[in-house]
Amino acid sequence: MTLFKRSRTRHRRLGVAAAAAGLLAALLTAQEAAATPDPGDTPAGKQQVSQSDQAEARAAIAAGEIPGQDEIVHTANISHVTNIPKDVLAGTNTDIAFQGRYAFAGNYDGFRIFDIKNPKAPKTVAQVLCPGSQNDISVSGDLLFLSTDSSRSDSSCNSTTQPATEKSSWEGMKVFDISDKRNPRYVAAVETACGSHTHTLVPERKNIYVYVSSYSPNSAYPDCQPPHDGITVIKVPVKAPHKAAVVGFPVLFPGEGPDGGGNPGGPTNPGVSKTTGCHDITVLPSKDLAAGACMGDGILFSIKDPEHPKVIDQVQDNVNFAFWHSATFNQDADKVVFTDELGGGGAATCNAEIGPNRGADGIYDIVGKGDKRQLVFRSYFKIPRHQAATEVCVAHNGSLIPVKGKDIMVQAWYQGGVSVWDFTNSSNPKEIAYFERGPVNVNQLTTAGPWSAYYYNGYIYSNDIAKGLDVLKINDRRTDPARRVHVDELNVQTQPDYFD
Repeated sequence: MTLFKRSRTRHRRLGVAAAAAGLLAALLTAQEAAATPDPGDTPAGKQQVSQSDQAEARAAIAAGEIPGQDEIVHTANISHVTNIPKDVLAGTNTDIAFQGRYAFAGNYDGFRIFDIKNPKAPKTVAQVLCPGSQNDISVSGDLLFLSTDSSRSDSSCNSTTQPATEKSSWEGMKVFDISDKRNPRYVAAVETACGSHTHTLVPERKNIYVYVSSYSPNSAYPDCQPPHDGITVIKVPVKAPHKAAVVGFPVLFPGEGPDGGGNPGGPTNPGVSKTTGCHDITVLPSKDLAAGACMGDGILFSIKDPEHPKVIDQVQDNVNFAFWHSATFNQDADKVVFTDELGGGGAATCNAEIGPNRGADGIYDIVGKGDKRQLVFRSYFKIPRHQAATEVCVAHNGSLIPVKGKDIMVQAWYQGGVSVWDFTNSSNPKEIAYFERGPVNVNQLTTAGPWSAYYYNGYIYSNDIAKGLDVLKINDRRTDPARRVHVDELNVQTQPDYFD
């Protein structure tokens, strides 16, 4: 493994200018059409690309501009500690949650529990087969929560796929008892409108509130009818999780209308998704704040009353954002980073033609006080390493690295790898480290690479869609203070107050 260098200004080899212009126009049109994923984050598998794209990928590898097929490269300040390949669960790897010495890794086929007491040699404790995309995962105490965002025949882990047009189809939240890590026990299921693409926990003493994000209603779906202009709130009694139930559907962006036509004044650019639900929500309980990434909108809202969240501010970006995907607060709660899932997680959006702003992170300062706070745009950040046209690459899930006085996060970019970057200066973010593999396929556009990359108690854990669990360690004076910060539990969408 070596420090890998390449030009940040490389251009695709397309022969003549006219051909380049024509292909670029076609590429952008295709990505705009795909900007609204349904149900979202759906693995594209393998898609054929043009002969010129295949030739470009091979030429870039030969010239040393990108890593070779499956070659691991990284900056000198990151080390690759280990990789644990997939095992029983062969589906797409997704999100990760942490508790004590354990990591819980989601997969479209279920979830896997690792003992990470020794991060250099994680051990599999359990693998639970429970199919249903995308199996977004969280833990709290003895409970594990799993999202189902695909129509199933019933709520059991033995269910089969079934059309959403059938009234009997089921989507929603599943709850497991994990008091015995080697034998998780399924204890509850709660059906939610339009399923559960992702979810966010708001724990209290006696109850856990679950904010369920889902979107894209359709008049043909009996359990997912428009308008769908908010989030589902589930209340889970900690001592009686079998009594989990929906307690409300707070409207966060009113006015979608019965025809599902989108937010009044909502995005009209054909490359921007209309808002019919949220993709992901991050809460900062210590500050009673939440940030919602909601298709065509970024929202800031108060969760002082967790059953009745209240919108404080709402922003749009009709120029460079296609699909507001996720959010991360800084520790002081005066900034939030929103990601844009350009291409819906199934396109090569990190090649030279797309540029540095489309499909990037958007950094916003939070200015003002109380209900008068506003989100003020400052800059974009995108990985400065162009990827091949056969590599699905997109801004995806990341977390803070807890360094007091600094704003540093680690983030997954699918085949763009793992990036560590500093946004202490909101207007001038900079990458300080990275880890990535070369294309998994030079002949076809392939969905692969890190879905989630999170910092937990001294290490970075990356759940690679295709390759399994990677453990990384960053050795850099800018992040070294984070090693002294330990937490007992981490669900990244429920951000802790690291320095309280």
